[in-house]
Parts: sequence; C-alpha cells; structure tokens
Amino acid sequence: MPEGDTVLQTAERLHSALAGQVLTRSDLRVPRFATADLTGRTVLGVRARGKHLLARIEGGLTLHSHLRMDGAWRVYAPDERWRGGPSHQIRAVLGNTAATAVGYRLPVLELLRTRDEEKAVGHLGPDLLGPDWDAGTALRNLLADPARPLGEALLDQRNLAGIGNIYKTELCFLARATPWLPIGELPAPTAALLVTTARQLLDANRDRPVRTTTAGARPRGSTGPAPLARRASENLWVYGRAHRPCLRCGTPIRAAEQDGRPAYWCPRCQSGPTP
Repeated sequence: MPEGDTVLQTAERLHSALAGQVLTRSDLRVPRFATADLTGRTVLGVRARGKHLLARIEGGLTLHSHLRMDGAWRVYAPDERWRGGPSHQIRAVLGNTAATAVGYRLPVLELLRTRDEEKAVGHLGPDLLGPDWDAGTALRNLLADPARPLGEALLDQRNLAGIGNIYKTELCFLARATPWLPIGELPAPTAALLVTTARQLLDANRDRPVRTTTAGARPRGSTGPAPLARRASENLWVYGRAHRPCLRCGTPIRAAEQDGRPAYWCPRCQSGPTP
C-alpha cells in the first residue's frame, strides 16, 4: 500500500496536470458512475488527505480515489502511449488539451459532492503531511488503546493518517521496539518522539524519488563519519532486509507476518514480544 508521501506526490502530479484546466475528456469506468460526464468542467485542484486523493471539480463535485495496494494514477502527454497497464485495468480517465490522467486498478473511485468529502475522509486522524497535523492529537489517539501492538496502532489511519507498512516498520526500529510491543509499554518520551519522527520522515521524503529513512547508515565497527547509503537496500533500516545484517549492529534482520503484512525487526536493537 502506498505511503502518505507517495500519495502526496501523486496528488501534486495530478494537480499540476489538471488544476485550472477544462476537462475535454472524462471517463469513469465503474458501474455506479459510468454515465457521469465531467467534460466542460474546470478542475479546481487535487489534494491528498492521508492516503486518499480528492480531485475537486467545478460545480461542487469531488472525485475521490484510493490506491490501496495496486492502484496508480499516471499522467501522459497528448501523444504519449499509455503504459500503466492493460486497458481493462483502467478505472478513470480525465483529460484536457495538454495532459491526460489515467487511473489504473483503483479499488475506490467515487464521485461525490464536495460538501460531503468528510463522509469519505472524516474518520481519518491528523494528516502527517497535511495542514491539520496535530502531534498531540495523534499521540492521544495512539495511546487510547494501550494494549494494542505498536505496529497495528501506527497503521490505523484513524490514529494518524499517512503511515504505511514501510514507515511502520522503520518507526518501530527507530523506537527500538518490536511491532508487537503493546504501545502503552513505550516510555512516554519515546512515544512522543515516535510521533515527531513520523512527521519528520514523511516530510523529508515528500519530494524524494527514492524513500530514505537511514540518513546515512554506518557499518558495524566503523569509526569514521557515517556514509550516505548508496544501495537501494540501505535506504531503509530494516524493511525488506530479512536475513541481511542490521545497519546498526550487524545482527541478521528477522521477518514475520503482522496483521496480514510483512514485518521486519532487528532482534538485538529492538525489544519486545515477537511471534
């Protein structure tokens, strides 16, 4: 599932291509909205709310989409070949004279009144990359269920919006806790720092083509300055690095499933229960 920074980048690409332009092409390929015609309307803007995308359109309409695991929006020039997938995977096409946005494999696509956007996103907690970000509210949300495993609490978009499985895994490593540690067992300063770090990580990666959380990992035993991670596998502390040495201590990274998703941790650097 895309992380909040990826969704924000998608929103910015769509906004750049569509905002302020009159739609000359509109095709919503979902049964409920297949007859909706948005041509002739101006796109007012596209914004991200957590992992949701909201394209606001003249006339008080909003096209709401969510990428979930496999969805994607691609922007093409007028004469460019569409390469996002086979045509039967296309769920939406929005075009103007200069660009065409094509939505592939979108599991959520609905046209609603802009005034009703809260029905789609009102359940979300503070957006880590949004103007509504509030660290105090996010922390209170996370700690409302002290027995809940840390990893599950971080992924719950009702607590704070924008964290996916990659950031969940990396944040647990930075907090030196396994994803299965009850969040209420985190020391209060660590829990507060976790929320601040989450915001810092997503903000640092909002414009990066390659996500990085290591900020310059140093091999075990090195005494010199920490070199910048050069290989893709070193851009992240533990995610996707099963059986490889921990970038901090050298211990092999372990992996297991948590709530249907892969979780990674270092058995030496992180404390707490494991499967």
